[in-house]
Amino acid sequence: MDDHRAATIGAVHTWPLRVYYEDTDAAGVVYYANYLKFAERARTEILFAAGIDQIRLRDEEDVVFAVRVCNADYQRPARLGDLIAVQTVVEKIGGASFVLRQTVVKDGVNLVVMQITLVCMHGDGRATRVPQEVRAVLQSMTETTKED
Repeated sequence: MDDHRAATIGAVHTWPLRVYYEDTDAAGVVYYANYLKFAERARTEILFAAGIDQIRLRDEEDVVFAVRVCNADYQRPARLGDLIAVQTVVEKIGGASFVLRQTVVKDGVNLVVMQITLVCMHGDGRATRVPQEVRAVLQSMTETTKED
């Protein structure tokens, strides 16, 4: 993993990034939908850091993840050139779903706080249990694990 993409597996996963021109609107402020992209990349980095290959899960086990619910509270803007980070915490692990809190921060200040529910499913859309290897990663990040 590149050193500028360093990630920590523990109670909180932090994925740092810089805001580029392509991330912003005409005023140089991050376009609101791009925070969802930042959060998606951070979720992918968590799995990469743990050695989980989503392509293998899809191709060999027919397992994919989809966002079911996303609530975002936009509190402050990030701007062109800012160094920001996406912090991810696991809030709940269910049988076929899990809930994450992802917070975009700059210098310790919350910019956007998102609560995201992801479901585990087969490629045809049928729900399936969260694979054990993914569950183990999520549990390692959970201070208080709840099972459905």
